[in-house]
Amino acid sequence: MSAIAVSAAFAIVGAESDGLRVLHYLFKPLTTLLVAAMVWRTAANEHGYRRAVLAGLLLSLLGDVFLMLPGDWFAFGLGSFLLAHLCYLRAFRLRGEWFRPIWPVLAYGVIAATVLAYLWPHLPAELKIPVVVYVVALAGMAAQAACIWRQRPDGAALLATAGGACFVLSDALLAIDRFAMAIPLASVWVLLGYWAAQWLIGASVMPVTDTSRN
Repeated sequence: MSAIAVSAAFAIVGAESDGLRVLHYLFKPLTTLLVAAMVWRTAANEHGYRRAVLAGLLLSLLGDVFLMLPGDWFAFGLGSFLLAHLCYLRAFRLRGEWFRPIWPVLAYGVIAATVLAYLWPHLPAELKIPVVVYVVALAGMAAQAACIWRQRPDGAALLATAGGACFVLSDALLAIDRFAMAIPLASVWVLLGYWAAQWLIGASVMPVTDTSRN
């Protein structure tokens, strides 16, 4: 945990300082990789859940790299994170039924629709459909996590639910700052939310010492 926090801090400092940009390039992917290593080292009872979360983290790592490359690789980064959210969605489905109860789906649907309505006039035409698909996947992932918490309100489900919420917040801030309105210290808030989300979802992988998991 401490290594992840230190690496994230260096990445954020590099994002906010042009003179230290190399720190961002080095420590942004490293931070996500450290979270993936944490999951990899967890001897989990729920092997399918662990594999799906690990796949989501590795796809997120790919997205991190695409978003840092010179030029406009945003669509490739978006696609990588879309696949990551589908992996997380798969993981959460392994722990319970689809979208029951319905209220988390309705709540995240309202949030997603509100953010999309705000962004829509500012989005480039070629990104409108990809962004809609991405937002639906993101909101669905976060809603499914919350649904599982309602079905089985344990610590693991609570961590995943908090992770899904942090992902929605981080991505909403990123999109608003990129397409609609500059947000002061945007990189700080976006990256704090992003790695909080990744760590929380990674920590939701229950170790084998928890004998209540099968």
